Amino acid sequence: MFQKISLALATALLATASHAADPAWPAARPITLIVPFSAGGSVDATARLVAQKLGERLKQSVVVDNVAGAGGAIGVNKAVHANADGYTLVMGADSPIAIAKLVNPAAVRYDALKDLAPVAMVNTAPLVLVARGNLPVASLGDTLQLAQKQPGKISYATSGIGTILHLAMERISDQAKAQFVHVPYKGGGQIVTDVAGGQVDLAMLISVTAMPQIQAGKLKPLAVTSDKRLPELPNVPTVAETPALKGYQMVSWAGIFAPARTPAAVVDKLNHEVNAVLAMPDVKAKLAEQGAVAAGGGTPAQFGQFVQAEQARYAQIVKAARITAD
Repeated sequence: MFQKISLALATALLATASHAADPAWPAARPITLIVPFSAGGSVDATARLVAQKLGERLKQSVVVDNVAGAGGAIGVNKAVHANADGYTLVMGADSPIAIAKLVNPAAVRYDALKDLAPVAMVNTAPLVLVARGNLPVASLGDTLQLAQKQPGKISYATSGIGTILHLAMERISDQAKAQFVHVPYKGGGQIVTDVAGGQVDLAMLISVTAMPQIQAGKLKPLAVTSDKRLPELPNVPTVAETPALKGYQMVSWAGIFAPARTPAAVVDKLNHEVNAVLAMPDVKAKLAEQGAVAAGGGTPAQFGQFVQAEQARYAQIVKAARITAD
């Protein structure tokens, strides 16, 4: 009887231990990739493309979880407080990662540089300054002259206060000594409608959002914020080609992060696999269609250094323009 009880107990303990043991990552369960914005946006589209290819390489499902709100801060905060086991990641973008805390320190409870582990840069995308069709300008230079003649009269829309779009336009305003009126929106869809309809004069948009509208003739492109012209918009000059804005360059970016203290081996494995995904010709082509450029090839440490440098640059712009969430 005692031997039978001991054998049964040993079997039960063995089963419990086997159940409790976590198989080598990522075999245990699907990986969640948080997108801190609503479905259908540019970051969401990129995340879904990468998630599918990454899942195929890892032989494990990568499930996209849209957690929108507060300009991306809610989704990033969820990732910060997730278990650091490699099963929760976040597709972080410039605004909630490197800008939000500068603009609204009381509301943004996380420090992305300390509370997240950089995994891999995914892509960069230039911004495009567009105008309503009947605005009497043909270039960014014309627009600056108009704003200087009518200070505080020319309006521009972005997807919110403290976004990369807002900072990009404030930098133009500061560098060219031209005053514009900022009209913040909650999303790109309504911006396109209102600029096309003449309710707002200008808009700063991510190329992914702007490209289809420009090609459809709904918006008039004035300049792109990258250091080179876009192949998809060869006749649209860069901001830096305007004499008053020499040296100007700003791009939107996105990358994958994990909660801080995620095992280094997991981070390195993810970095390797994400870089492999971004090297795929079909992935590069899909991103290029959207006006974005696939990153890839860098290490987690290099991505972390990039984010740190970007935050320092944004801090100067926020301070100079006195940007606050209020």
